Amino acid sequence: MTVLCGCSPTADGPSGARPTATSAAPGTVRLPPADAVFDYQLGGAYPPRDDVRVVSRDRTAQPAEGRYSVCYVNAFQTQPGAAVGWWRHHHPELLLHEDGDDGPLVIDEDWDEPLLDVSTSARRAAAAEVVGRWIDGCATAGFDAVEADNLDSYERSGGRLDADDAAAFARLLARRAHARGLAFAQKNTAGLLGERDRIGFDFAVTEECARYRECDRYLTAYDGRVLDIEYRTQDFTTGCRHWGDRLSLTLRDRDVRPEGEHGYVYRHC
Repeated sequence: MTVLCGCSPTADGPSGARPTATSAAPGTVRLPPADAVFDYQLGGAYPPRDDVRVVSRDRTAQPAEGRYSVCYVNAFQTQPGAAVGWWRHHHPELLLHEDGDDGPLVIDEDWDEPLLDVSTSARRAAAAEVVGRWIDGCATAGFDAVEADNLDSYERSGGRLDADDAAAFARLLARRAHARGLAFAQKNTAGLLGERDRIGFDFAVTEECARYRECDRYLTAYDGRVLDIEYRTQDFTTGCRHWGDRLSLTLRDRDVRPEGEHGYVYRHC
């Protein structure tokens, strides 16, 4: 899932201002409440309903006041559009190519997003510095946690990346988040549930775990601290029947539009 936002490049990366220092101490991570009402606001921020306790928003937005706030970061791929040009100009060596560094970019065709090259320790470290500045910005803004999207991008790399590459890069991001006092969410990718402790995941943000019958696996791993988004009414209904009393399950429109915009959908169990 990729947030749709009006992002523009800056000196510190595609979208987001240069972060300032924060006083959050390492080890002060706060986890989201289990089985809490959750709203997924990636397409634009709006006031959450009174019963909502957890809100996820893009890193360019402000956290939801008085709620547990999750900061969305597109960590394993680039945003589309102008952001691709920023990466080409500032960090061309961190974009994954089909044939060496001069071949075409490897693209997530569903979202028109090039993949980051996290195939070596040196490239992972360099990419983690870029994404790490965004994580710092989440902490400075006052978010409680980070949701690092596209953990599963290795599955779209044509074999150029593997699960070990993704896990190693995620470990670097988890350390950065924890050092800034932020919890770190596993985003989808049930195949890496067995690595959750070694990577440093604290809870999960999942898309369509009901549709793909994966909710039980996440529930077992994270003891109810699972924020799930369904995009089809039938999956939401099934999910509420089977898991609605044990995890945070929300129905949203696939473009996660703001409330009041045509096509907006929001329901919770």
